[in-house]
Amino acid sequence: MRALRYVVIGLLLLGLPAALLADTASLPADSKWYFHADFDKMRSTEAGQHLYGWLQEEVFNEIREDAGIDLDKEADTLTAYAVSDDRIVVVIDGSISQETEDKVLAMGAASGSLDRLGSGKRVYYHIKDSDDAEAAEGEDEDGSNVDIEVDGFEDGAYFTFAVKDKLIVASARDDIEALIANKGRIDAGDGPRGALFVLSAERSLLQAGVQAGELGDEIGWDSNILRNTEQAALLIADEGGKLSIQAQLVATEKEMADSLASIVRGLISLQIFNQDLDPELVNFLQNTSVNVDDTTLVVKVVLDPRTVVEAL
Repeated sequence: MRALRYVVIGLLLLGLPAALLADTASLPADSKWYFHADFDKMRSTEAGQHLYGWLQEEVFNEIREDAGIDLDKEADTLTAYAVSDDRIVVVIDGSISQETEDKVLAMGAASGSLDRLGSGKRVYYHIKDSDDAEAAEGEDEDGSNVDIEVDGFEDGAYFTFAVKDKLIVASARDDIEALIANKGRIDAGDGPRGALFVLSAERSLLQAGVQAGELGDEIGWDSNILRNTEQAALLIADEGGKLSIQAQLVATEKEMADSLASIVRGLISLQIFNQDLDPELVNFLQNTSVNVDDTTLVVKVVLDPRTVVEAL
């Protein structure tokens, strides 16, 4: 549950690089990581409504208070991916209002680092990182402070409203121009062998995946598990009014996947007999399945959405 909280808050609230696409199948095959959230499905499914209510309280309300932008009403899907450390794309798909467009442009202009590029229906903007801009702070029309910081974008960020019902952001100029030309769709291309897999479900609410080859070095974890993990993914879906949470890990060899499965099963067995454990957590553990298919470890549990939201 802590890991799930970090995934949701980290990607939605703390502004880790994210991209919004209508279809995760269109992700570049050589993506290093991806994240997809379907807010529309959350609003329209029994289990998803509980998760969406939590997002409203913990994420959307704060964005509305800080930036005056109501993602609750305007964002339908969010997908995030990165092909490399310097190629990150962000696209919000939904009913992007003129008010939101004006607000974003006003915040950019107030930063003192906004450039208008392109022409006609292909206008896009470049906003420099605050470290490179002398005037990174200003005041908006309400007199409140505007602090523009583009974390993770070394040379700033390019963004556009040129594609209907999308706000597209990219760290590379070539990517933003290609996205505009292709009406916001990504050319998946021919990916290399071992391309990042994308989990799917009929009522997928949240999902994420990462190429884990060098992840340990990047985050400073000297972990034997990470060294022997090629990919990892998480999927949360509505399954009969409950939240189905599935984690998959692709190991370098079947023996490693089998070893990890044994470790997980052992930990679950030990905790089930812990008399001090909360009954709801015992139920969670009892309903957790652990399976191995060749080099892929699959851990799945189906929970009452209220239990998940309380844990978050």
